[in-house]
Amino acid sequence: MAKISVFGIGYVGVVSAACLARDGHDVIAVDVDLGKIKAINAGQSPIVEEGIDALVAEVVASGKLRATDDFAQAVLDTDASFICVGTPSAPDGSVGLSYVTSVCESIGAALADKATYHSVVVRSTIVPGSTTEACIPTLERFSGKVAGEDFGVGYYPEFLRESTAIADYYDPGLIVFGYLDEGTRHILESLNKDLPCEMHQVDIRTAEMVKYTSNTWRAVKVTFANEIGNIAKASGIDGQTVMEILCSDDKIAMSPYFMRPGFAFGGSCLPKDVRALRYLANSTGTPAHILNAVLDANEAQIAKAEQMVIDSGTKKVGFVGISFKPGTDDLRESPLISLAARLIDKGVEVNVYDPFVQEAYDTGTPGAGRGNEEVPDLEDRMVADLDELIESSGTVLVGNLYKDTVERLKSAAQNRPVVDLTRLNREMTSNSQYQGICW
Repeated sequence: MAKISVFGIGYVGVVSAACLARDGHDVIAVDVDLGKIKAINAGQSPIVEEGIDALVAEVVASGKLRATDDFAQAVLDTDASFICVGTPSAPDGSVGLSYVTSVCESIGAALADKATYHSVVVRSTIVPGSTTEACIPTLERFSGKVAGEDFGVGYYPEFLRESTAIADYYDPGLIVFGYLDEGTRHILESLNKDLPCEMHQVDIRTAEMVKYTSNTWRAVKVTFANEIGNIAKASGIDGQTVMEILCSDDKIAMSPYFMRPGFAFGGSCLPKDVRALRYLANSTGTPAHILNAVLDANEAQIAKAEQMVIDSGTKKVGFVGISFKPGTDDLRESPLISLAARLIDKGVEVNVYDPFVQEAYDTGTPGAGRGNEEVPDLEDRMVADLDELIESSGTVLVGNLYKDTVERLKSAAQNRPVVDLTRLNREMTSNSQYQGICW
């Protein structure tokens, strides 16, 4: 069991401290608010939350939780410090770090007088880069020590929902933490090893980004549901019923397949259906903020890919894939068709390797080339051999992922520019030769 100091007796701090104490750890809750400290030490919760009153009373009575305003002693008496203070928005909308850095100053000053190793773990919601650019420099400056060598650092975001926080603590949908050193990793791993959830151990910036992505995704879902509800109501339909039915589909509607950063969406359904729903909204006088943004953002992703090819300096690009997704010859509203047409209009020579579109042309399929209204002479631009396409191209653009092409394309990325819109391999990230659209 560990000895842990929790800085900040607010919502996250109280729930975290009480649950850690119930798990058998010795916990010190730390704050400047004497009222909160007095409440904790009297076995009373300073926050309102389902089940928290009984839990605080239980762990205080057992001697596993106490509270203090002595920051230095709390650090000296524990193995790790969790920072759980608030990060309210600054006037310009940026994250407010003043409470976090203030606590880091106090912890750093205490570390200066501590001979044993100590880990500092941030749980407050802070934007990517905050731990390394604000917290660590502050801790090092006030302690006179080096992070990762003389003391540990981690970022361990919480995903607690008010009113169900204790239940969420013990049955989380997501566990992620970043760490600078093995000592901190070991502490965080041991705290989570018995919980019924996959434990994602990543770098600190990734953990910070996951927290913001999770919160923003929740906000997007609420706004999307509201927009659908507004459009449905204006059309005489119950929007809650629509969304309840949608959420019952965990094969497609809730699938992670569509949550993979990459290129724009296309095909015979998504573009036209978003446009049609937007038209319906407009026809009923209902604002469609999300639908407008979806179409604008999709167009911007095509423009981004176009600029990536232009920036590569090529006058001859070889497309690997031209259909709207791999495994089909369907070109209807394919964003790759739109991208190819834009490049051709700018004087770039475009050739294409796509085994499924090629098969349709070779076999004389009646629907060969279906949906292509933008790329002139597409059949003449087709190249049946991948090696021939690569060797004859200045830049190779990977638009669709075909498993049997991966190794050859990875090799090509060693000696020529490659623009990847789908990600050949998770180990590949952008460098001077290889450019991934979102990685």
